[in-house]
Amino acid sequence: MSTDWNTRTKLVHEGVRRSQYGEMAEAIFMTQGFVYPSAEAAEQRFVAIGEDEFIYARYGNPTTRMFEDRIAAIEGTEDAFATASGMAAVNGALTSLVKAGDHVVAAKQMFGSCLYVLEVLARFGVEVTLIDGTDLDAWRSSVREGTKFVFFESVSNPGLEVIDIKSVAEIAHAKGAMVVVDNVFSTPVYTRAVALGADVVIYSTTKHIDGGGRALGGVVCGTKEYIRGTLEPYLKHTGAAMSPFTAWIMLNGLQTLDLRVRAQTENAAKVAEALMASDKISRVSYPGHASHPQHALVMDQMGAGGTMVTFEVAGGKEAAFKMLNAMEIIKISNNLGDSKSIATHPATTTHQRLPQDQKDELGITSGLIRLSLGIEDARDLVADITKALAAI
Repeated sequence: MSTDWNTRTKLVHEGVRRSQYGEMAEAIFMTQGFVYPSAEAAEQRFVAIGEDEFIYARYGNPTTRMFEDRIAAIEGTEDAFATASGMAAVNGALTSLVKAGDHVVAAKQMFGSCLYVLEVLARFGVEVTLIDGTDLDAWRSSVREGTKFVFFESVSNPGLEVIDIKSVAEIAHAKGAMVVVDNVFSTPVYTRAVALGADVVIYSTTKHIDGGGRALGGVVCGTKEYIRGTLEPYLKHTGAAMSPFTAWIMLNGLQTLDLRVRAQTENAAKVAEALMASDKISRVSYPGHASHPQHALVMDQMGAGGTMVTFEVAGGKEAAFKMLNAMEIIKISNNLGDSKSIATHPATTTHQRLPQDQKDELGITSGLIRLSLGIEDARDLVADITKALAAI
């Protein structure tokens, strides 16, 4: 495919593998195994798999490979490996890189399940240092010679703190550490993490890439050496493969990713403004607004504010629940990046298992609501929020 194509064109046409029938839409190859013309051919394929050859769906599949090729082309990496969920991608990317005795540094501002994976690594003898990801001096003092990798979310969940990918990558690479970035909130539409210095980029494709709330999925992007030499052996033996049907869903989701994310971002900016005008909201965080403490970095690294808004309802959990229960268009769920707008109460759902002192440190208060904006009409969303605020 052409490297000169722009993003929207790549999202539609990259990575297509057509059968002898010349189908227009991407085909679903719903098979777990593959037939060989002879025993000798089977032996040879297990010795060396060709560029367009497959052995078993846990190792790869034509439909899954189409998705991997397309997302790698968008992300600007040599290769990618699709997984059964976003957390399978996180677990595979991190665990495949370390052994007992290794040291890693990670931002403390991140999704609860990502923190859990780091806890598991620590149980098995990996030294994990958690720091304030927005503090470059903390990165400088924590990353040392022998640090295996650094890990962070480019935009944190749920606080929407923005990590300076380029600066952290320079710090890490100076000490020989790899840079692993979870880029879910920013999406490949707004941030090319590899161009800023990331070595490995992770997505939960369940989020914006699917965009329809239909399927779980994940993907890890990186160099061919890392994907096929380090990551694939771990994932194919531990069983985290994406199903062909899910890969087909993700391929179709990619076609409209750029259009949807930009529409969602426009809605997020308008909703943030409406929330800021209410005296029932004590705090609003939106990376695209000038009030965000890292707004300059956001504009440089993303160029837009993204699809997520977080805000704190004055009155704590009781008031937050009243607002959530009064919403009609915006649904209560723990997903995000959907075409439908979704509200989440992190303290009692996605980050519920965190100790209270850790919630306090991360700013996850009882009144905090995380809002993922969809593609509905912004006027309807603002009216829905205005009505819900009146219920408090």
